[in-house]
Amino acid sequence: QVQLVESGGGLVQVGASLRLSCAASGRTFTRYTMGWFRQAPGKKRELVAFITSSGGSIYYKDSVKGRFTISRDNATNTLYLQMNSLKPEDTAVYCCAADRRGPFEYAYWGQGTQVTVSS
Repeated sequence: QVQLVESGGGLVQVGASLRLSCAASGRTFTRYTMGWFRQAPGKKRELVAFITSSGGSIYYKDSVKGRFTISRDNATNTLYLQMNSLKPEDTAVYCCAADRRGPFEYAYWGQGTQVTVSS
C-alpha cells in the first residue's frame, strides 16, 4: 500500500512559478513509475508528466514541455513538479499517482492540490 500526499499548490499570477511535491509512504516508492495528472473544472483528467523508477525516462504533455519539470528523490520518497511560466489554462487540481499500470492507469492516487493561475 502506498499513500500519497500532495502539497505546494496555490493562487498565482500568470508567468509565476510553483513547485508541487508529492510525499509517498511505503518502502516500495523506488520501484514505481510516478505521474502527475490534472483536472480542470468540467474537463477530463489529463496526464501532465510521468517519470520512471530510476528517472531514466520522462514524458511530458506537449502543452507543458519546456515549462514543467518532473523529478523524484528516491531517498526521501518524494515526487516533484516544477511549474514555470504558468498560464491560466494550467489551472486545475493536480494529483500525483504511483505504480503505472497503463498509459492513464495507476494503482495509487493522491487527493490533489489546487493550482489557480490568475490573469
